[in-house]
Amino acid sequence: MAVTSIWSVKGWLGKLVVYAENPDKTANPAYFEKQGMTEKQTQGLSDVIDYASQTRKTQLTDEKAEILRNYVTGINCQPEIARDEMMAAKMKFGKENGVVAYHGIQSFAPEDLQAGITPDMAHEIGVKLAQRLWGEKYQVIVATHLDKVNHLHSHFIVNTVSWVDGIRYHRTEKDFYNMQVESDKLCREYGLTVIDEPKRGKSKHYGEWKAEKEGKPTYRILVKADIDQAITESMTERQLWDNLYKKGWHIKFGKDITVRPPGKDSGLKLYRNFGEDYSIESIRNRILANTRPERRIIPAERPSKQYRFIGKLNTARRITGLRALYFSYLYKMGVLPKKKEPNPKQVYFLFREDIRFVQNIAKETRLLVKYGIDTAEQLAGYKDGLTKELIRLCGTRKHLRYQSRSIRDEEKLAAVKAQISELSEKIGELRREVRLCEDIEKRSADMKDKLRRAAEDQEKTQGKEMDKHEPFRGRR
Repeated sequence: MAVTSIWSVKGWLGKLVVYAENPDKTANPAYFEKQGMTEKQTQGLSDVIDYASQTRKTQLTDEKAEILRNYVTGINCQPEIARDEMMAAKMKFGKENGVVAYHGIQSFAPEDLQAGITPDMAHEIGVKLAQRLWGEKYQVIVATHLDKVNHLHSHFIVNTVSWVDGIRYHRTEKDFYNMQVESDKLCREYGLTVIDEPKRGKSKHYGEWKAEKEGKPTYRILVKADIDQAITESMTERQLWDNLYKKGWHIKFGKDITVRPPGKDSGLKLYRNFGEDYSIESIRNRILANTRPERRIIPAERPSKQYRFIGKLNTARRITGLRALYFSYLYKMGVLPKKKEPNPKQVYFLFREDIRFVQNIAKETRLLVKYGIDTAEQLAGYKDGLTKELIRLCGTRKHLRYQSRSIRDEEKLAAVKAQISELSEKIGELRREVRLCEDIEKRSADMKDKLRRAAEDQEKTQGKEMDKHEPFRGRR
């Protein structure tokens, strides 16, 4: 069975092409950097970059890696210069602005491994799918990733402007449905399992589908769960919207009901996103079916303990800066203290969303605590030291590699290779720490913004009463 999806991408097109062609995914080398990339070229498409960093579960060293094959194919373009050719098509027809590309996915189920699927077969299926869907008019890169043994999947980067007639590609509901249908046809041809009777409807971003599969909270999952909970707690329609409104939700009525959780800038249409069970009539029927409102059971507080403090409180050192920010945020998420058993429904919406990143946040917190980093200047200084050491080690490793080419003695060659291997491990560790520093720089600003929003919303909703005319004007 192969799951498919496709979504629009805004940002720098070259970064997306570099990611899809990354041999770390397509041929399992130890590390990959696109030569000649500038700092500007590495910006943009944060969702793709974040995904790449999170899924790099294993890294082989250069000495142990065996490059078997690069599973990258260009349709109507050459992979090596795909970005230039795609931009040339846009410039030819004067359509450089807007969505730069569409990023598609075809992910095969672990059961297909038992059916005999191989990387060659997966890539062949991906290429045929791209040819059937876009091959007549659009430039496409197909890259099959092998970063997980039980997770073969192909990525598609589709140029938005046709190189033939300049017509823009707009992914519609019909396109999403046809992509799954064509994928199923190919799976049947190769003797693989298929999805029975795929239904047309709003597609999910691959990252969202993957998060749902792994049981991690996403925006849509949290909204759906909160609406379901509110319905079970209500005996009338007015009570339902009243409860959500008091918690800071914004409700807009029209042909579809749009709900916006506290702290979010955009809302979701219930029927469009979640189906028939979330139309206004279905919601009313679900409420009428309640025999009694469901009450949340809040876990009983643990018995208090008494501790004896030795020392002076006024001389105790307080944690400040970045460390305090991270600890405060983890507390707001309900993660700290560990012995506490918080009710997830009582955690502010924006903090609950970040629970799926809790492992990354924990790693960043440990780095801040380990090195006592509290200010942006300290973080920048530590990162600068890592970068300099990284450059030094890379230079040493490069010299050893050059030296190893002329060594004929097997023992000496083995010793040099062992040094290179050790350096590669250290370089990998340094690169991971540099990445953590970059993530802290970005996440700390995001944390401050979310904490500010939470404080503002709490201030607005304290003692807030429902206006008798909103949001029920003209409604029963």
